[in-house]
Amino acid sequence: MTDRELQQLVERISLQSFGKPFKHRAVFNSRLRSTGGRYHLQDHHIDINPRMLTVFGEATLEGVIKHELVHYHLHLAGQSGQHRTRAFKQLLQAVGGLRYAPQQPQLSKPTTVLIYRCEKCGQIYQRKRRINTQKFVCGKCHGRLIFQKRNSQSDC
Repeated sequence: MTDRELQQLVERISLQSFGKPFKHRAVFNSRLRSTGGRYHLQDHHIDINPRMLTVFGEATLEGVIKHELVHYHLHLAGQSGQHRTRAFKQLLQAVGGLRYAPQQPQLSKPTTVLIYRCEKCGQIYQRKRRINTQKFVCGKCHGRLIFQKRNSQSDC
């Protein structure tokens, strides 16, 4: 789905569910990670997370659009569009929007683990960040630390 198709979908949902036109811009924003969408108070445009469509399907996308349109229409009507208000909850339930976006599967990168060994006592240190071996020493015997190897782990 393109941004143009999304714009048409948002306009259609606004007319059908709210009986009011959507006169601003709706676009996909791939930088959104933990939310389904975002309504901007300043310029009234709506960002939608494209993963709501690709991962969860069109029904979820429509629920997220309705959620953002509730913010939009309440704000333009001069009411508070915050999640906790009674007006928001009632309008959201009336149009059948999603209260929460579904939790997205995390795109985890393999974590790199650096392994250091003490020259004196052989103590092993595993760190995610580099250690300055000129400055830091073993916590057990104050021996010199030597870089051993770099491991990649999927979950750390």
